[in-house]
Amino acid sequence: MIEVWDGVSDLQRLVQVSEAAGALFAEHDVHLPPDDPAQMLRAANAVLIAGRPPFGFAALDEVDGHAHLAELAVRPSHGRRGVGGQLLDGAWRWARGRGCSALTLTTFRDLPFNGPWYARHGFRELPEGEWGEELRALWRAEAPIRVAPRMAMIRRDRPGQHS
Repeated sequence: MIEVWDGVSDLQRLVQVSEAAGALFAEHDVHLPPDDPAQMLRAANAVLIAGRPPFGFAALDEVDGHAHLAELAVRPSHGRRGVGGQLLDGAWRWARGRGCSALTLTTFRDLPFNGPWYARHGFRELPEGEWGEELRALWRAEAPIRVAPRMAMIRRDRPGQHS
């Protein structure tokens, strides 16, 4: 079951989920610089959580008038069970509930659990010429984590499309 995080309880568990999920990158020879998941979680417009205690989350913002997936993380021990897909569906419902017709994200292009995974879930690469100013600013801010090829992606609402 996916629910909206209250912004207080389980913060340390959510940080641990982010850190555990981040360890998967090193297994693919992608070494991310240290970050502060707690800061990102507190700053998000909404955080959807999976499980009690939480073992996955989707942190959401708005960028250029679109819903934006800042981070999706699932504890590896709960991976490959559809939790990420459920969180992504919840993110899409959150976006629609805010009147957004698109959901954007930035991700690693080639890691199987990043770009290719999002492509299987209806996202396509968003060419730089279509980026708004807020996405450009976000891209510049993400410079330290571009330790492997990255891209921006978008999933747009289409008439009759349901998730």
